[in-house]
Amino acid sequence: MIRRQFIRHSSLGLLGTALALQKSSLSLFTGEERIGIQLYSIRTAMRADPLQTLKQLAAMGYTIVEHANYVNRKFYGYTPAEFKKILADLGMKMPSGHTVLGKTHWDETTRDFTDTWKYTVEDAAFMGQKFVISPYLEGSLRKSYDSFMAQMEIFNRCGELCQKSGMKFGYHNHDFEFSEKFNDRSLYAIMMETTDANLVMQQLDTGNLYNGGAKAIDIVNAYPGRFESIHVKDTILTDATTGKYESTIVGKGVAGIGEILRILDTMKNKPELIIEQEAYQGMDPLACMKENYLAMKAWGY
Repeated sequence: MIRRQFIRHSSLGLLGTALALQKSSLSLFTGEERIGIQLYSIRTAMRADPLQTLKQLAAMGYTIVEHANYVNRKFYGYTPAEFKKILADLGMKMPSGHTVLGKTHWDETTRDFTDTWKYTVEDAAFMGQKFVISPYLEGSLRKSYDSFMAQMEIFNRCGELCQKSGMKFGYHNHDFEFSEKFNDRSLYAIMMETTDANLVMQQLDTGNLYNGGAKAIDIVNAYPGRFESIHVKDTILTDATTGKYESTIVGKGVAGIGEILRILDTMKNKPELIIEQEAYQGMDPLACMKENYLAMKAWGY
Protein backbone atom coordinates (compact mmCIF):
# COMPACT_ATOMS: atom_id res chain seq x y z
CA MET A 1 0.00 0.00 0.00
CA ILE A 2 2.84 2.39 0.89
CA ARG A 3 4.49 1.70 -2.45
CA ARG A 4 1.24 2.34 -4.36
CA GLN A 5 0.67 5.60 -2.51
CA PHE A 6 4.24 6.68 -3.28
CA ILE A 7 3.83 5.96 -6.99
CA ARG A 8 0.52 7.82 -7.07
CA HIS A 9 1.84 10.97 -5.37
CA SER A 10 5.11 10.92 -7.34
CA SER A 11 3.31 10.60 -10.64
CA LEU A 12 1.09 13.59 -9.92
CA GLY A 13 4.16 15.69 -9.32
CA LEU A 14 5.83 14.51 -12.50
CA LEU A 15 2.83 15.00 -14.70
CA GLY A 16 2.11 18.52 -13.47
CA THR A 17 -0.88 20.70 -12.88
CA ALA A 18 -2.42 20.23 -16.34
CA LEU A 19 -2.71 16.49 -15.93
CA ALA A 20 -4.07 16.84 -12.41
CA LEU A 21 -6.80 19.11 -13.74
CA GLN A 22 -7.74 16.52 -16.34
CA LYS A 23 -8.02 13.94 -13.58
CA SER A 24 -10.72 15.95 -11.82
CA SER A 25 -13.04 15.48 -14.82
CA LEU A 26 -12.79 11.67 -14.67
CA SER A 27 -14.78 9.23 -12.62
CA LEU A 28 -12.49 6.96 -10.64
CA PHE A 29 -12.62 3.28 -11.43
CA THR A 30 -12.20 0.85 -8.57
CA GLY A 31 -11.92 -2.84 -9.27
CA GLU A 32 -9.84 -5.18 -11.38
CA GLU A 33 -6.80 -3.79 -13.15
CA ARG A 34 -7.67 -2.67 -16.67
CA ILE A 35 -4.45 -0.98 -17.81
CA GLY A 36 -2.49 -3.02 -20.32
CA ILE A 37 0.19 -2.48 -22.91
CA GLN A 38 0.30 -3.42 -26.58
CA LEU A 39 3.77 -4.92 -26.91
CA TYR A 40 4.16 -3.39 -30.37
CA SER A 41 4.85 -0.18 -28.45
CA ILE A 42 8.24 -1.62 -27.49
CA ARG A 43 8.73 -3.85 -30.51
CA THR A 44 12.50 -3.31 -30.79
CA ALA A 45 13.09 -4.29 -27.17
CA MET A 46 10.76 -7.29 -27.50
CA ARG A 47 12.69 -8.51 -30.53
CA ALA A 48 16.02 -8.11 -28.76
CA ASP A 49 15.15 -9.65 -25.38
CA PRO A 50 11.47 -10.38 -24.72
CA LEU A 51 12.00 -11.87 -21.25
CA GLN A 52 13.99 -8.96 -19.83
CA THR A 53 11.63 -6.47 -21.47
CA LEU A 54 8.61 -8.12 -19.86
CA LYS A 55 10.41 -8.01 -16.50
CA GLN A 56 10.91 -4.27 -16.91
CA LEU A 57 7.23 -3.79 -17.70
CA ALA A 58 6.22 -5.83 -14.65
CA ALA A 59 8.49 -3.67 -12.49
CA MET A 60 6.67 -0.57 -13.79
CA GLY A 61 3.36 -2.06 -12.64
CA TYR A 62 1.94 -3.56 -15.83
CA THR A 63 0.03 -6.81 -15.31
CA ILE A 64 -1.77 -6.98 -18.68
CA VAL A 65 -0.08 -7.37 -22.05
CA GLU A 66 -1.36 -7.69 -25.59
CA HIS A 67 0.87 -9.51 -28.05
CA ALA A 68 1.73 -8.44 -31.59
CA ASN A 69 3.97 -11.35 -32.54
CA TYR A 70 2.61 -14.82 -33.22
CA VAL A 71 4.63 -16.70 -35.83
CA ASN A 72 4.74 -20.45 -36.49
CA ARG A 73 2.68 -21.12 -33.37
CA LYS A 74 5.09 -19.19 -31.15
CA PHE A 75 4.78 -15.92 -29.22
CA TYR A 76 7.99 -13.90 -29.48
CA GLY A 77 9.86 -17.12 -30.15
CA TYR A 78 8.33 -19.04 -27.25
CA THR A 79 5.82 -21.88 -27.45
CA PRO A 80 2.41 -21.07 -25.98
CA ALA A 81 3.23 -23.17 -22.89
CA GLU A 82 6.57 -21.38 -22.41
CA PHE A 83 5.12 -17.91 -22.90
CA LYS A 84 2.18 -18.62 -20.62
CA LYS A 85 4.57 -19.66 -17.85
CA ILE A 86 6.72 -16.57 -18.35
CA LEU A 87 3.69 -14.32 -17.97
CA ALA A 88 2.38 -16.24 -14.96
CA ASP A 89 5.75 -16.06 -13.22
CA LEU A 90 5.70 -12.27 -13.68
CA GLY A 91 2.11 -11.95 -12.44
CA MET A 92 0.92 -11.03 -15.92
CA LYS A 93 -1.95 -12.13 -18.14
CA MET A 94 -2.68 -11.73 -21.85
CA PRO A 95 -6.41 -11.30 -22.53
CA SER A 96 -5.93 -10.31 -26.15
CA GLY A 97 -3.52 -10.44 -29.04
CA HIS A 98 -3.04 -9.13 -32.58
CA THR A 99 -2.77 -11.45 -35.56
CA VAL A 100 -3.91 -10.28 -38.99
CA LEU A 101 -6.73 -12.36 -40.44
CA GLY A 102 -5.64 -12.31 -44.06
CA LYS A 103 -6.69 -13.64 -47.41
CA THR A 104 -4.60 -16.79 -46.99
CA HIS A 105 -6.52 -17.79 -43.86
CA TRP A 106 -9.79 -18.48 -45.68
CA ASP A 107 -10.25 -21.31 -48.17
CA GLU A 108 -12.90 -20.40 -50.75
CA THR A 109 -13.08 -23.98 -51.98
CA THR A 110 -14.01 -25.49 -48.64
CA ARG A 111 -15.64 -22.31 -47.32
CA ASP A 112 -13.69 -22.76 -44.13
CA PHE A 113 -10.69 -21.37 -42.30
CA THR A 114 -7.26 -22.82 -42.97
CA ASP A 115 -5.48 -24.90 -40.37
CA THR A 116 -3.07 -22.01 -39.81
CA TRP A 117 -5.90 -19.78 -38.62
CA LYS A 118 -7.50 -22.56 -36.60
CA TYR A 119 -4.18 -23.00 -34.78
CA THR A 120 -4.14 -19.24 -34.14
CA VAL A 121 -7.51 -19.49 -32.38
CA GLU A 122 -6.52 -22.69 -30.59
CA ASP A 123 -3.32 -21.17 -29.18
CA ALA A 124 -5.14 -17.99 -28.17
CA ALA A 125 -7.60 -20.08 -26.19
CA PHE A 126 -4.71 -21.94 -24.52
CA MET A 127 -3.23 -18.59 -23.46
CA GLY A 128 -6.51 -17.64 -21.80
CA GLN A 129 -7.33 -14.86 -24.24
CA LYS A 130 -10.77 -13.32 -24.41
CA PHE A 131 -10.20 -11.68 -27.76
CA VAL A 132 -8.48 -12.71 -31.01
CA ILE A 133 -7.97 -9.38 -32.75
CA SER A 134 -7.08 -8.69 -36.36
CA PRO A 135 -5.30 -5.31 -36.59
CA TYR A 136 -5.54 -4.79 -40.34
CA LEU A 137 -7.63 -5.39 -43.45
CA GLU A 138 -5.64 -6.08 -46.60
CA GLY A 139 -6.24 -3.80 -49.56
CA SER A 140 -7.33 -6.69 -51.78
CA LEU A 141 -10.16 -7.44 -49.33
CA ARG A 142 -11.58 -3.95 -49.59
CA LYS A 143 -11.03 -3.18 -53.27
CA SER A 144 -14.78 -3.34 -53.96
CA TYR A 145 -18.02 -3.27 -52.02
CA ASP A 146 -18.60 -6.96 -52.70
CA SER A 147 -15.12 -8.02 -51.56
CA PHE A 148 -15.49 -5.95 -48.41
CA MET A 149 -18.90 -7.40 -47.59
CA ALA A 150 -17.58 -10.91 -48.17
CA GLN A 151 -14.86 -10.22 -45.62
CA MET A 152 -17.41 -8.95 -43.12
CA GLU A 153 -19.18 -12.31 -43.42
CA ILE A 154 -15.85 -14.03 -42.76
CA PHE A 155 -15.47 -11.81 -39.67
CA ASN A 156 -18.81 -13.12 -38.40
CA ARG A 157 -17.77 -16.68 -39.20
CA CYS A 158 -14.54 -16.13 -37.29
CA GLY A 159 -16.60 -14.88 -34.37
CA GLU A 160 -18.47 -18.18 -34.42
CA LEU A 161 -15.17 -20.07 -34.48
CA CYS A 162 -13.80 -18.10 -31.53
CA GLN A 163 -17.07 -18.45 -29.62
CA LYS A 164 -16.60 -22.23 -29.53
CA SER A 165 -13.55 -21.60 -27.33
CA GLY A 166 -15.23 -18.96 -25.19
CA MET A 167 -13.64 -16.03 -27.00
CA LYS A 168 -14.61 -13.27 -29.40
CA PHE A 169 -13.05 -12.24 -32.67
CA GLY A 170 -12.14 -8.57 -32.83
CA TYR A 171 -11.00 -5.85 -35.19
CA HIS A 172 -8.63 -2.96 -34.51
CA ASN A 173 -8.89 0.12 -36.72
CA HIS A 174 -6.24 2.18 -38.43
CA ASP A 175 -7.22 5.26 -40.47
CA PHE A 176 -8.40 3.99 -43.87
CA GLU A 177 -11.62 2.63 -42.34
CA PHE A 178 -12.76 6.24 -41.94
CA SER A 179 -11.36 7.79 -45.12
CA GLU A 180 -12.33 5.02 -47.56
CA LYS A 181 -16.00 4.75 -48.50
CA PHE A 182 -18.56 2.74 -50.45
CA ASN A 183 -21.82 4.40 -51.42
CA ASP A 184 -20.73 7.51 -49.52
CA ARG A 185 -20.47 5.57 -46.27
CA SER A 186 -17.22 4.85 -44.44
CA LEU A 187 -15.91 1.31 -44.21
CA TYR A 188 -16.14 1.61 -40.44
CA ALA A 189 -19.83 2.50 -40.49
CA ILE A 190 -20.55 -0.45 -42.77
CA MET A 191 -18.45 -2.73 -40.59
CA MET A 192 -20.30 -1.72 -37.44
CA GLU A 193 -23.65 -2.46 -39.07
CA THR A 194 -22.79 -5.76 -40.76
CA THR A 195 -20.78 -7.51 -38.06
CA ASP A 196 -22.63 -9.23 -35.23
CA ALA A 197 -21.79 -7.47 -31.96
CA ASN A 198 -22.21 -10.77 -30.11
CA LEU A 199 -19.48 -12.35 -32.22
CA VAL A 200 -17.21 -9.50 -33.34
CA MET A 201 -15.90 -6.96 -30.86
CA GLN A 202 -14.29 -3.66 -31.80
CA GLN A 203 -11.04 -2.41 -30.34
CA LEU A 204 -11.08 1.32 -30.99
CA ASP A 205 -7.67 2.94 -31.48
CA THR A 206 -8.14 6.50 -30.24
CA GLY A 207 -5.16 7.86 -32.18
CA ASN A 208 -5.02 6.11 -35.55
CA LEU A 209 -8.30 7.46 -36.86
CA TYR A 210 -7.07 11.08 -36.79
CA ASN A 211 -5.19 10.44 -40.03
CA GLY A 212 -8.48 9.23 -41.48
CA GLY A 213 -10.26 12.48 -40.69
CA ALA A 214 -12.22 11.17 -37.69
CA LYS A 215 -12.14 11.79 -33.95
CA ALA A 216 -12.38 9.08 -31.32
CA ILE A 217 -14.82 11.03 -29.14
CA ASP A 218 -17.33 11.10 -32.01
CA ILE A 219 -16.98 7.37 -32.63
CA VAL A 220 -17.38 6.49 -28.95
CA ASN A 221 -20.58 8.54 -28.82
CA ALA A 222 -21.88 7.12 -32.10
CA TYR A 223 -21.53 3.48 -31.01
CA PRO A 224 -22.10 3.28 -27.25
CA GLY A 225 -21.27 -0.05 -25.70
CA ARG A 226 -19.60 -1.50 -28.81
CA PHE A 227 -16.04 -1.24 -27.56
CA GLU A 228 -14.83 -3.99 -25.25
CA SER A 229 -11.22 -2.91 -25.54
CA ILE A 230 -9.63 0.45 -26.26
CA HIS A 231 -6.19 1.29 -27.55
CA VAL A 232 -5.42 4.32 -25.43
CA LYS A 233 -3.30 6.29 -27.87
CA ASP A 234 -2.77 10.03 -27.78
CA THR A 235 -1.68 11.91 -30.89
CA ILE A 236 0.03 15.11 -31.97
CA LEU A 237 0.03 16.99 -35.26
CA THR A 238 3.43 16.58 -36.91
CA ASP A 239 2.84 18.23 -40.29
CA ALA A 240 0.35 21.07 -40.57
CA THR A 241 0.65 21.09 -44.36
CA THR A 242 -0.35 17.47 -44.84
CA GLY A 243 -2.36 17.19 -41.62
CA LYS A 244 -0.44 14.13 -40.45
CA TYR A 245 -0.52 12.95 -36.83
CA GLU A 246 1.67 10.59 -34.81
CA SER A 247 1.27 9.03 -31.40
CA THR A 248 2.67 10.49 -28.20
CA ILE A 249 2.54 10.02 -24.43
CA VAL A 250 -0.96 9.85 -22.97
CA GLY A 251 -2.19 13.29 -21.93
CA LYS A 252 0.28 15.23 -24.07
CA GLY A 253 -1.66 15.16 -27.33
CA VAL A 254 -4.93 16.36 -28.80
CA ALA A 255 -6.99 13.16 -28.74
CA GLY A 256 -8.86 14.18 -25.60
CA ILE A 257 -8.12 10.91 -23.84
CA GLY A 258 -9.49 12.17 -20.52
CA GLU A 259 -12.93 12.92 -21.96
CA ILE A 260 -13.01 9.62 -23.86
CA LEU A 261 -12.27 7.67 -20.69
CA ARG A 262 -14.91 9.62 -18.78
CA ILE A 263 -17.56 8.65 -21.33
CA LEU A 264 -16.46 5.02 -21.37
CA ASP A 265 -16.73 4.92 -17.58
CA THR A 266 -20.43 5.71 -17.81
CA MET A 267 -21.07 2.54 -19.79
CA LYS A 268 -22.17 -0.74 -18.25
CA ASN A 269 -19.27 -2.83 -19.49
CA LYS A 270 -15.94 -1.17 -18.80
CA PRO A 271 -13.51 -1.83 -21.68
CA GLU A 272 -9.94 -2.90 -21.15
CA LEU A 273 -7.54 -0.01 -21.61
CA ILE A 274 -4.52 -1.01 -23.69
CA ILE A 275 -1.81 1.62 -23.98
CA GLU A 276 -0.14 1.88 -27.37
CA GLN A 277 2.46 4.35 -28.57
CA GLU A 278 4.33 3.97 -31.85
CA ALA A 279 6.28 7.25 -32.11
CA TYR A 280 8.36 8.63 -29.26
CA GLN A 281 9.60 12.14 -30.12
CA GLY A 282 13.19 11.21 -29.30
CA MET A 283 12.46 9.45 -26.01
CA ASP A 284 13.27 5.84 -25.14
CA PRO A 285 10.16 3.71 -25.80
CA LEU A 286 10.34 1.97 -22.41
CA ALA A 287 10.62 5.32 -20.66
CA CYS A 288 7.49 6.39 -22.54
CA MET A 289 5.66 3.29 -21.31
CA LYS A 290 6.45 4.22 -17.73
CA GLU A 291 5.11 7.74 -18.25
CA ASN A 292 1.98 6.34 -19.91
CA TYR A 293 1.35 4.02 -16.98
CA LEU A 294 1.83 6.79 -14.44
CA ALA A 295 -0.49 9.06 -16.40
CA MET A 296 -3.27 6.49 -16.32
CA LYS A 297 -2.75 5.86 -12.60
CA ALA A 298 -2.85 9.60 -11.92
CA TRP A 299 -6.25 9.65 -13.57
CA GLY A 300 -7.45 7.00 -11.14
CA TYR A 301 -7.14 3.84 -13.25
